[in-house]
Amino acid sequence: MKKVLFVASECVPFVKTGGLADVVGSLPKYFNKKEYDVRVMIPKYTAIPDEYKNQMQYLTHFYLELAWRKQYVGVFQMELNGVLFYFIDNEFYFSGDRIYGEIYQDIERYAFFDRAVLSTLPLIDFRPDIIHCHDWQTGLIPVYLNDSFQQGEFYRGIKSIMTIHNLKFQGIWDKKTVMDTAGLDAYYFSADKLEAYGDANYLKGGLVYADQITTVSETYAEEIKTPFYGEKLDGLINARAGCLTGIVNGLDYDEYNPASDPLIYVNYDARTFRKEKIKNKRALQKELGLAQDDRKFMIGIVSRLTDQKGFDLIDYVIEEICSEDTQLVVLGTGEEKYEHLFRHYAWKYPDRVSANIYYSNERSHKIYASCDAFLMPSLFEPCGLSQLMSLRYGTVPIVRETGGLCDTVEPYNEYESKGTGFSFRNYNAHEMLHTIRYAKDVYFNRKREWNKLIDRGMQKDFSWKNSAKKYEELYNRM
Repeated sequence: MKKVLFVASECVPFVKTGGLADVVGSLPKYFNKKEYDVRVMIPKYTAIPDEYKNQMQYLTHFYLELAWRKQYVGVFQMELNGVLFYFIDNEFYFSGDRIYGEIYQDIERYAFFDRAVLSTLPLIDFRPDIIHCHDWQTGLIPVYLNDSFQQGEFYRGIKSIMTIHNLKFQGIWDKKTVMDTAGLDAYYFSADKLEAYGDANYLKGGLVYADQITTVSETYAEEIKTPFYGEKLDGLINARAGCLTGIVNGLDYDEYNPASDPLIYVNYDARTFRKEKIKNKRALQKELGLAQDDRKFMIGIVSRLTDQKGFDLIDYVIEEICSEDTQLVVLGTGEEKYEHLFRHYAWKYPDRVSANIYYSNERSHKIYASCDAFLMPSLFEPCGLSQLMSLRYGTVPIVRETGGLCDTVEPYNEYESKGTGFSFRNYNAHEMLHTIRYAKDVYFNRKREWNKLIDRGMQKDFSWKNSAKKYEELYNRM
């Protein structure tokens, strides 16, 4: 049996700030339990809800030498959905209501966490064949495995994988502090190892020392080899291209299922959406105080409101997007200028724009179920989960052709009656606007074609089963 340990800084349902948590929480359930023993280890944040903390069992504790300090490490465990989760406890590092703080605090926090993870393994009697690290917070694990942990018989031969969820976030801080914090020899801080442009870079360390590198879609794996998407690490990515695999993220099809979702107004499936889906739209119009009119084209957006997600394009042509036959429903928080932009348009057009400047899981499900189209004009998108959710709920995605959006949304072809959504190539506001207008034209004037788009989208299978198989193949190759 192959033993695999997932290590990450967040994981649903315990703690979440983004898509990383969905992957770490959902994927382990889908491995073949007869052949793979997959467990998960994350920090025991005080922000984890009590309902989970109360189920955790204390296993052991010890003291860890981190550079010049001695730190307490507590180890807890609980089982959920057939997966064993371990939690590393230390209130000095993991207290507070937010899981990430200032970057200099995080640099020390995750150096502690990475060393604690490796030190814990012999005490819980679990020796993984592969440690699967996620994002920069776990970037030091492959480095430590190569360094001080090499002496121990227990650790010899443990392989590591580094998964990049978003290359923009790398864990960068000045070299001197990181040397001091991480307890690593000066040898590791040269340009071919952790050093990048004069600073120390956690993610780079992980990418240099991991046995394999994966990222969350095939297109993104190609894109990050170029300077535009490579975030100054494209040289290293190219050097390690032989060990790089793109595996598209999946979706938890039990949680996101319009036929049984308890959070939406009216349930429906691929057979009944023609009659039932519209009832969700009417109910959402009513709840949000929008004009109650079936003939409005309702566009949904659920996102962090940042430049990466293409909001500067929306800003540029929002007046044209909010035309009389269209309603726009936005959910999310982010940069102030975009929060104000949507608030302003909701004030200007209260019957057609709804600005929900917060995050609500329940409201997001309602938007996926109620809208006609879902807009994602991202500048870059390693994988993206929102377009998978909208396909699942029969809400037609309108996306820019980048990263995972390119791999999961097949552009509509009116001549061959193919495709599951609409897409545009260049990062250009008017190209986006043209694509929205094209989608509206199909929606208003070719209803049968629109319904066939929904049919094809709802038949797609982006569940974790497919991704898990690809990860299993990768583990076997190692």
